[in-house]
Amino acid sequence: MIYWGELNLVPWNSMPMTNLIVDIVKKRRGVILDDELERALKKELGKEPSESELNEALLQLEINGLVHVSQITKTKRRIEVITEAESFLAVDED
Repeated sequence: MIYWGELNLVPWNSMPMTNLIVDIVKKRRGVILDDELERALKKELGKEPSESELNEALLQLEINGLVHVSQITKTKRRIEVITEAESFLAVDED
């Protein structure tokens, strides 16, 4: 028989990662770097999200027009919350 404590499971989080990301970025005045976001998510979730989980959540937020992700260097990204006063055009939109 396997007991709960032996499994080393992380408790289920009731808040979706996309909502958590938006909340974290808003607390940082709307702008955060991806490494800072990963540390904040690790603190909130109890484990570090995989790169694919983070990329999927950021892509979903960007598609929905809630955040804008820009590449700063080859390995660093800047994530910012889009406010009502801002708008970003997609490729080939003028």
